[in-house]
Amino acid sequence: MTNQSPIATTALCLPAPDIEALIQGRAIAALPRFFIHRERIFALYPGKASVNPVPAQSYYRPSFLAAAQTSAAPDSETVLIKAWARCEQCQIVSESESLETLSALTVWTAEGLEQIRQRQQMFLTYLRVYLLPEPTEISAHPQESEKNGKFISLPDRLTVTESLPVLSDRLFAQQRKRLFNRQPPPHPELEKLQGAIAPLVAASSDALQLDRDIRQFLGWSDLEPDLETNLETLAPADPDLAWIETIAETGNSSDGHGFEKLVRRSFIELGFSNSNRNPKASLDPEATGGAAGIDLYCEAPYPVVGECKASKQKKVPNSVTSQLIHLGVTQLGQTEFDRCIKLLVAAGQLTKEALKAAIENKMNAMRPETLQKLVELKAKYRGSIDLWELKKCLEAEPFGVVDDKISAYIDRVQQNIELRSLVIRLVKTYQENSGDKEVGVEAIYGSYNISPNRPQRLEKSDLHEILIELSSPLTGYLGRTKGSEWQGDRFYFLREIRV
Repeated sequence: MTNQSPIATTALCLPAPDIEALIQGRAIAALPRFFIHRERIFALYPGKASVNPVPAQSYYRPSFLAAAQTSAAPDSETVLIKAWARCEQCQIVSESESLETLSALTVWTAEGLEQIRQRQQMFLTYLRVYLLPEPTEISAHPQESEKNGKFISLPDRLTVTESLPVLSDRLFAQQRKRLFNRQPPPHPELEKLQGAIAPLVAASSDALQLDRDIRQFLGWSDLEPDLETNLETLAPADPDLAWIETIAETGNSSDGHGFEKLVRRSFIELGFSNSNRNPKASLDPEATGGAAGIDLYCEAPYPVVGECKASKQKKVPNSVTSQLIHLGVTQLGQTEFDRCIKLLVAAGQLTKEALKAAIENKMNAMRPETLQKLVELKAKYRGSIDLWELKKCLEAEPFGVVDDKISAYIDRVQQNIELRSLVIRLVKTYQENSGDKEVGVEAIYGSYNISPNRPQRLEKSDLHEILIELSSPLTGYLGRTKGSEWQGDRFYFLREIRV
């Protein structure tokens, strides 16, 4: 990077979906109408995809089609420029080259590429893309339909910065090498999965997290801290932590209805569900049980019935335990109620009588702070909470107050996360120090045994099971080259767990 900031005076006009693919990091190539010299810099002008003679359904691959349709440039008198690019390389695609592999490495279909090649010489341009610190609005070009794939002049000189690369040096080099050598993408099935969940991202925090994980695993995202902050300002904020951080505060207030809604939402976040449409035995986070209704009722993966009690300083009287029994039997019936795990979620301390009744009726009481810690852990590490392990805490004697047992479970989960984080760092460090592209099980085991931070002793087979888990395609922390037997497996670093 030079000390003097680059200046862009022109913009390359491309279909808006093509620019969206570049900004997402899922593509590094564009199809201009002429050869672009290396090192030329320019802004990226999102033009209307409708000017493309090939229909979007035939031009874009199915895994990108939904994103292409939502990113189409609207009819407007102004255009928003979000990014700029530097040409790293430009190739002429020969008339004899098969376009199937090129299609798999880009967002275009082989059919769409073939139609372009029949009309004109095909220039494949490799672009290093950077976000602008602030998007720039300019007047729409009057001859945009004629300028697609060509340069247009900017009304004002644009000072740009290299501080916000869409892809890190490592990931860009990786994509560039694969595209140049026409190497097929390693995980096409994950690209299809990402395309399938993309429409769900705006409405589901789980889909948002899975989408981020898949993008990172595929090499479309390896965010540096500054870029991650910038992208979060452009994308909808993940709503999880904001409401989770209010659980304890609301539980220690007089807002009983608000606390009940948060408890219901918490159990949904943890993975519980309820298909029961009875409003008196519901898990609807936007409603409450109301008069004669149960505050909390979960059907799956196992039944849980609960009573919520928000208070500032008051103790929890025996009437709360009695109410849980009365309402539970009334709404569910005695047989179903007996099957349920019975829970009081209350800020206050149980009175002597209430504690005795809870123990005798196999109930447990949990403070809002404990529930918040549990849900925070699930929100930060999506697969960390095993509800069947949690069930052991909720149904094991002694009954009464369950906070210590759940806190111990949370500690075990965090230790398991830290253990896996250490294993990932050991693989990364060994690769960096040895220069080897992959690390064998024996080497990782040796590094683990001499690590001063190892949390527990592991057998080699136990470590191998953890390595397999971390190299799963949907986990994506490590990569794996399978050996002829398990001890011959070799692993390489992909990304870290942020502890």
